[in-house]
Amino acid sequence: MIAVIDYGAGNLQSVVKALHYIDCPTLVTNRTEEILNCDAALLPGVGSFGDAMDCMNRSGATEAVQQFVTTGKPFLGICLGLQLLFPESEESPSVKGLGLLEGSITRIPDADKTLKIPHMGWNSLDIRIHDGLYRGIEGNPYVYFVHSYYLKAKDEGIVSARTEYGVSIDASVQQDNIYATQFHPEKSGRVGLQILQNFVDLTRR
Repeated sequence: MIAVIDYGAGNLQSVVKALHYIDCPTLVTNRTEEILNCDAALLPGVGSFGDAMDCMNRSGATEAVQQFVTTGKPFLGICLGLQLLFPESEESPSVKGLGLLEGSITRIPDADKTLKIPHMGWNSLDIRIHDGLYRGIEGNPYVYFVHSYYLKAKDEGIVSARTEYGVSIDASVQQDNIYATQFHPEKSGRVGLQILQNFVDLTRR
């Protein structure tokens, strides 16, 4: 059973639908006890960093995530759910993030106004860690992004894939039992479903 964390600020249905498609039981909840009892947890996210953290704090999801990560069970953050794992974001400078990983979240630069911001569409991945989320995935697969801010991890060793959009973007990370993607696997077709299946399989390893 995978807990899809509902903190009141994310569109959960596409994630839940994708997990159901691969026959993975899900529980949509913001109750800490229920989240801790699941085999894995997933933190989706859309919208702004500040609004999401406000919802996380008010719903109790902040404490739930922090406690869940200490269990050693697989945890996945998606899109804004990746950014929330870091201490802060340029999008909301006065807001404190979860601080579970180290790195900077800054706006995609577009000094000459040639890029469309937000970055919305399909980009290829340069996979750096061929395990975990990318087990059995070859080449440079295309996945779907929607974001205006991007991650630069402090420790390059946790970066599992990168992409390019005017700048090198750390598209996914993994550290211990924490996994996160800037892109949306649930909207990334066959490759995205394989990534989600690989996450589910981590509960059996």
